[in-house]
Amino acid sequence: MTKTQASKAVKAQAPKAAKDVLDFGEFPAGSVTRHEVTLCLACIFKLFTQQFGLAPRTAYNEIRRYAPTVEELTARPPARPFFKTSAEKNPRCPYCDAAKRWHAVLRVHRVEGGKASDAARRALVKRLPTKDEQFQIHEEKKTARQVFFEWLERLGQTLDFESDAAWMPAAAREYLQRREPKMDWAAAFDGARGVRRSQRLEAGWERDGARLFLAPALYNDVLLVQYLVSRSHRHGGRTFEGRLTLPDLVGRMRRGGHLEAQGITDHDRFDVLEQLVEHLTGGDEPTKLHFIIDRRDLLDTAKEVYDRQT
Repeated sequence: MTKTQASKAVKAQAPKAAKDVLDFGEFPAGSVTRHEVTLCLACIFKLFTQQFGLAPRTAYNEIRRYAPTVEELTARPPARPFFKTSAEKNPRCPYCDAAKRWHAVLRVHRVEGGKASDAARRALVKRLPTKDEQFQIHEEKKTARQVFFEWLERLGQTLDFESDAAWMPAAAREYLQRREPKMDWAAAFDGARGVRRSQRLEAGWERDGARLFLAPALYNDVLLVQYLVSRSHRHGGRTFEGRLTLPDLVGRMRRGGHLEAQGITDHDRFDVLEQLVEHLTGGDEPTKLHFIIDRRDLLDTAKEVYDRQT
C-alpha cells in the first residue's frame, strides 16, 4: 500500500465529528442571526461570596440557575458582568481583570418567524435536550417595521463603509436573502463584479457573465436599503447609483415609474420616503421573533470554577 493509499484509508476510517444539536443548516439564509456575549463568573462569585456572604456551593447553584434575559445578552454596550467577546488569545475581564478560565460565552440565536422558517424552528426546538435547561426559549412580538429596522441596524454594524465595492454588494445580498430566503443568493452573487438594473426583466433576476441583473422593482428596493443603511455613515446615502440625497432618490424612483407602480402619488419627499419604507418593511404587520439562548458554556464553566474552589 502506498503512502497516499494509507493516508486515504486512515481518513476513511476516521469518525465524523458529531453534528451540534444546535444546527441551523436547514434554515433559510437570512432567517437566523446570532449574537454572543461573555459573562465573567469571577465578578458574580465575588458578589455572591464576599458581599452576600454565600457559600461557594450556594453561589455555584445560583449561577447554574441564572436565566439571563434577551435584553441583558444583547445590550449595547454590555453591562457588568457581561462584556463583548474578544478575539484575543488570553482576554481579561474589563471589570475585575479575571483570566479567561473565568469567562463563559452565552449565545443568542434569533429566528424571525414566518412560513420559510417556522417548520425548521419547531423541529429544532423539539430536538433540543431539556437537561439542566441548557437552552432557553423566548418569544417576542413586534411589527414588521420594527423587525426590519433592527435588522438594518445590525447590518450597518457589520459593514465596512470605507469600501463601496465590498459593502454595497454585501448589503444587496443580505436584503435579497431576507426578502427571498429560499433563493440561493450565494450562488447568484458568486463571482459577480456588478449589479445592474435590468431593462427587460419584469420580475426576478438573471446572471449575464460577471454581472447580476435585477428587475426594476427589486433593484429599486436594493437602492433604498443601501440608502437607509448608509445615510448615517456618509453624507447622503451611498448606492449602486452613486451618492443620492433624498430628492435624488425620490426623483429617480418617480422617473422610473417605481412610485406609480406602488400607488404613491404624494409630492412631499418625506411622505414619499415614509410610504416607500412602509412598502419595504411590511409596516404594522405582526411578526414573531424566537430566541434560543445557549447556556452550555455557562454550565460547563461554572462547574469548572466550582471544582477549582473546592
